[in-house]
This record gives sequence, C-alpha cells and structure tokens, in this order.
Amino acid sequence: MILDLVIAEGNPADSDRFIPMMERQKEIYGRVPRQTSGDGGYACRANLEKAKAMGISDVAFNKKRGLEVEEMTKSQYVYKTLFCFRAGIEAGISWLKRCFGLSRCHCKGSERFDSHFWLSVVCYNLVILARHPAPS
Repeated sequence: MILDLVIAEGNPADSDRFIPMMERQKEIYGRVPRQTSGDGGYACRANLEKAKAMGISDVAFNKKRGLEVEEMTKSQYVYKTLFCFRAGIEAGISWLKRCFGLSRCHCKGSERFDSHFWLSVVCYNLVILARHPAPS
C-alpha cells in the first residue's frame, strides 16, 4: 500500500528529496524507519551520513555511487534484501502506471493533476485491500 504521497512542484533532484522524506516519515509515524531502500538518484554520501545520524541503521541505494555496502548496511545480505525489496516497489509503480492511469495525465492545471494522481493512488490502495482479506 502507498502510505504517503507528496507531489512536488517542478522537477526537484532526487538527492535533495531524500532527507525531507525521512523527516516526513518521522513526523507522520513518530520515528524514522529502521531500514530504507532508495533509487540511485538518492545516493550520495551526504544523504547516507544524515540518514545514519537520524537513526536509520541500514540505508541501501540502488546505485552505490562511490559508497561501500558496508557503509550503507550491516552486511551484503541486508543490502541484497533491501535491494530486492526496492525491486518489488518498482513493480508496484509499474502497476500504477499501467493499470491506474499514471503513465500519462491529460489533465490541465496542477489542481486537476493532483486530483488525478490522488485518485489513482486511492484506487490502487483499494484494490490492494480487496485482494488481501482481513485475518479471521
């Protein structure tokens, strides 16, 4: 499920968005995640150091960009596990694009674009909930 959504104005660099996302998670859930996995665009030493200082124990970036696995995570096994988790997230993003209309938005204006995006994410979450019945 998608638990948070931020629609940024313009096209900000991924590397500038990583730490604000982690701070937003802390604001919403009261703590930072124990582990995180991100796209290669987020990878830089500054983001890794700030994330570790925030208390995130394992930070796995898709592209290493000069960072060692041992700097990011406890072990190669943890890195590979987080790497594979991120691959699963990419599959969900692909599904959103193909089946929920996020590959192309024909809406004019930011308000309509935002509505289109939010509705797609809500529908996605409803389908996810419908596929997984409540435990008995």
